[in-house]
Amino acid sequence: MSVGLIFESRPKVTRAALAGVAILVLGPVIAPFTVYDPGYARSRELLSDQSFMNKDASQYSIVRDSWSLTSGFFVAGSAEVKIAQQFARAKLRARNWDESEFTCLVDLWNRESHWNYRAENPSSGAYGIPQALPGNKMKEAGNDWRTNAETQILWGLSYISDRYTTPCDAWAHSEINGWY
Repeated sequence: MSVGLIFESRPKVTRAALAGVAILVLGPVIAPFTVYDPGYARSRELLSDQSFMNKDASQYSIVRDSWSLTSGFFVAGSAEVKIAQQFARAKLRARNWDESEFTCLVDLWNRESHWNYRAENPSSGAYGIPQALPGNKMKEAGNDWRTNAETQILWGLSYISDRYTTPCDAWAHSEINGWY
């Protein structure tokens, strides 16, 4: 049996192996141009092992491109995402929720909408950053619910508080059920 036959019979393994090699080779080249995202880290031990951590990265959950420990991929963050996350972080602090709750919220809303206030699920009709179903539920937080990330965040945090108590409880529910 030739090596070519082994690769042909397992193309997904071959592609995964090639992708792994590319990450190992290109990682040191890419890392200096990225900012590590401690908002995703679940463990302080993981944070201390990262050689590419930026000192001021703790100000934002996603800045420029950042490495996500939960997804294992680089995540591109826009200015809109950064502003929305800064607003959400301030509102979490106002509720006396700690930074771990912000981490859970980032993970939850990354899964739901990637923090896109225009995100719409074509099959269910869920809308916005928190993926409210139906989207017009968010009008109780403001008439600009369709176009304002802050209105969506305020509604989403109230929904989480009322239904799950904290973002980490909502995240845990989402991990088990695939929705929150």
